[in-house]
Amino acid sequence: MEKSFNERWSIGDNRGYLDNCAEEVGYFDPILKELIVGRDKAIAHIDSIYSNPHIVRSECLNPAVSVAAPRRFRRREQMTDQTAADFFGALTTRPPLDPELAPVEKALGAAFPPVSDETLPEIRRQVTEGLPGVEPEDLTADGRVRVEERQVPGPEGAPDITLLILSPVEDRGPKGGIVHIHGGGMIMGDRRAHVSHLLPHVIDGSAVVVSVEYRLAPEHPDPAPVEDCYAGLVWTVKNAAEFGIDPERLLITGISAGGGLAAGTALLARDRAFPRLSHQVLICPMLDDRFETHSSRMVDRGGVWDRHSNLYGWTSLLGERRGGPDVSQYAAPARAEDLSRLPRTYIDTGSAEGFRDEILIYAGRLSEAGVSVDFHMWAGGFHGFDMTAGHAAVSRASSATREEFIRRALDA
Repeated sequence: MEKSFNERWSIGDNRGYLDNCAEEVGYFDPILKELIVGRDKAIAHIDSIYSNPHIVRSECLNPAVSVAAPRRFRRREQMTDQTAADFFGALTTRPPLDPELAPVEKALGAAFPPVSDETLPEIRRQVTEGLPGVEPEDLTADGRVRVEERQVPGPEGAPDITLLILSPVEDRGPKGGIVHIHGGGMIMGDRRAHVSHLLPHVIDGSAVVVSVEYRLAPEHPDPAPVEDCYAGLVWTVKNAAEFGIDPERLLITGISAGGGLAAGTALLARDRAFPRLSHQVLICPMLDDRFETHSSRMVDRGGVWDRHSNLYGWTSLLGERRGGPDVSQYAAPARAEDLSRLPRTYIDTGSAEGFRDEILIYAGRLSEAGVSVDFHMWAGGFHGFDMTAGHAAVSRASSATREEFIRRALDA
């Protein structure tokens, strides 16, 4: 008899494991309980797909998981376990995690199945809707922030895009503008994701935040995501007067895939000579599709975004071009040969995350090109650690350092 996806998932008894993590990290207990509920729903959904006779079998990247792949996505799933091992090579050495972060990474890694064509719809739903029983953050900040959404023109010949706009209710004069690009590996997330960390700058009246809903891969591969982000940036500048935005104080920020898209959008703005950005804030950005660095091969089968997830994300965005000579610098900014004339840059990473080396290299090359760079590598940090483990001392230090940079940029 065929084993169900629940039986095939190789991380072991994740329910018991999550319960143990909840006891170890008491603050995380309510969230872990909801992760367990969400995982069970995902398993039920995946099992229904697994039993569907109208779809073909394919090996996914997890060696212990053989699931069903829709025919239209078969090409991405044709990387078998053997070819994946040949592609990545030996697992490279990873620095130790910060002691406060380690149990959180393990809990997050155990909470969700590996990303694949089968699991992506449910993971997207959970990311967009939030965890059951967990109240979404109040973006109005008890009435101090005006929240609105607008449909605005997208790239030429493409659909309109949706923008989430956060502005201070109390107008204190000209404000800086922050165009925010959400994360999600190029394949998930929406305009509300990760935007709350910018609320303090709206509450104090120093900024208006515009968060872009860009089209997601694999349904909308490159260049759709970065062109949507550029369209959102252009609209913000052209409508700056309506929101009291000073166009001389225009920042673009992004987290993970959003950081890579923010960097690509900054390159587009430079090369198209509009608009002029004053700063870019790249938070653990996803920059390089080639898997040539040490760190790109050091996180495996666990954590928030390991090398298999990263391969899935880049292949979703670029298809067969991934890793080849025909990838645009706007899709993978690490490929840009000229990094001059870019805005002042804040860029950070954790020492134990897969994007570490491409971020370190990009920061160095920006500086060599004459760009003013604030670079921070936080010891023991996994990917996005300060967004998911805010209790940790290293997370508090990282968030405070970034917030101070943005505050100074807005006051410039």
